[in-house]
Amino acid sequence: MRYPQNKQDVEAGNPVAPELSTAAPAVTTSGSNAMPDPAATAGAELRARSAARRRTIPVLRPPGAIEESLFLAGCTRCEDCIAACPHGAIVHAPLQLREAAGTPMIDADRQPCLMCADFPCIAACEPSVLTRRVPPVMGTARIVAQLCVAHHGQNCTRCLDDCPVDNAIQMQSGKPVVDEGTCTGCGVCRSVCPAPGNAILLMPVFVRPQPC
Repeated sequence: MRYPQNKQDVEAGNPVAPELSTAAPAVTTSGSNAMPDPAATAGAELRARSAARRRTIPVLRPPGAIEESLFLAGCTRCEDCIAACPHGAIVHAPLQLREAAGTPMIDADRQPCLMCADFPCIAACEPSVLTRRVPPVMGTARIVAQLCVAHHGQNCTRCLDDCPVDNAIQMQSGKPVVDEGTCTGCGVCRSVCPAPGNAILLMPVFVRPQPC
């Protein structure tokens, strides 16, 4: 599996897979030499693309979200986690996210998750698709060096100063570096980044654990 390569990948909901198609080309044996059948190959490609579109779209879920297929099967869209969030960080997933539409997600461009110590969203979730039995990791922040003002010689530590997670961002030679093993993808760094165009990308977790 791969990370989306940019913000557009995440927002467009591009499928997360090594390749769009893994189907072998169809072969016709009507002649002496076996040759690929263009029509059958095109059909196989179309089926593979349709299957890829049905794959899970990466979504920045609230803290404690379980594995995505289980999340989608168990979430009742009751809105209790949305109501419980004191910062208004949890919103409904939009219609373009297809089967995920109406389920809770974090839109960090509007309001990042502030990583509440008591996680009221988890406490409010009766179906337990948000649970303390999995790490409260939503994704990972990525710093685009070409856009980061600190990478261009300016003294800027906004992402480090505002990050609610200890040691998730560290300064190395005056440049911010994200520790992907510590970052929760809360989006606070993105919300405060002063760089033109914003130097922070948020990459949702693609494979979340099942609850223990």
